[in-house]
Amino acid sequence: MSSKILWSDRKRIIFGLPWSFTKYRCTSEKLVIETGLLSKKEEEIRLYRILDVTLVRPLSQRIFGLGTIHCCSADKTSGDFDIKRIKHPGQVKDALSDLIEEQRMKKRVYSRESMQEGHDHDNDDDDDDDDDCGAHDDDY
Repeated sequence: MSSKILWSDRKRIIFGLPWSFTKYRCTSEKLVIETGLLSKKEEEIRLYRILDVTLVRPLSQRIFGLGTIHCCSADKTSGDFDIKRIKHPGQVKDALSDLIEEQRMKKRVYSRESMQEGHDHDNDDDDDDDDDCGAHDDDY
């Protein structure tokens, strides 16, 4: 069954222009990242497997209206990944967050934090349970 594409964009490079060979597309159930020109790679990440999304907008991206969305994923093959240098990143992050929650509720997937509230699992005394799934400014 082919799902309707709800959002698509390309990674942008110099001056915010989409001159790259990385394409992103999102349906109601999955996010697909396609890379390459001659040798292509297509990664598919089921939305319910994404645990957290973070919007990062360094000055060099904000100047051109771009941003990067860092996704922490429970997907074993993709792991954590970035949706790099896209247009309208705030709107995309909000829509992606809504789709992720919708899929998690539909599939009845519950996160560890809702099952064991009040416990700091990463033992860093800040109650955020981030387990090293944080974005680093130098990755963008």
